[in-house]
Amino acid sequence: NLYISNKRLINLRPTPTAGNFKNMDFFKNLTGLNKKTNININNEPEEQTAPAHQADEQWFSDEYDEGQLAIDVYQTKDAIVVKSTIAGVRPEDIDISVNNDMLTIRGKREMKEKIIEEDYFYQECYWGSFSRSIILPVEVKTDKIEATIENGVLAVVLPKAQTTKQISVKIKE
Repeated sequence: NLYISNKRLINLRPTPTAGNFKNMDFFKNLTGLNKKTNININNEPEEQTAPAHQADEQWFSDEYDEGQLAIDVYQTKDAIVVKSTIAGVRPEDIDISVNNDMLTIRGKREMKEKIIEEDYFYQECYWGSFSRSIILPVEVKTDKIEATIENGVLAVVLPKAQTTKQISVKIKE
């Protein structure tokens, strides 16, 4: 269906990119691996990497087993703080662990109602298991770590370990 508005042609036909972002592989699209036509240095079209009718399908074809949790990490004078929006996740569905210098946050966001894919107009929210691991920039007191959830925001406060001050070492002859 086409519509002409102010002498511009607008395509009203829904496309796979109109809002279905759940299986998008950003890296492939960012690097151009899913482009319909590659252009060489002479600006001449090369062989197609996929038939035109499959290009949009490829954009969404990669499945992910687990989502990656978006986080903010910053420091205060006394602690490392990790924050993440986790609306809809119950505290009992979150696992936070520290192993040596690595913090891992795992969880699961479940949708209570079952909705078939054909009934969606847009499906941008991630439902299912997620995790995120980060290497901590400093040593922390693992026995003093605190985690809270307030208004759908998880905050993990990791107190910095007091390290000894730098000392000089004399070399023996």
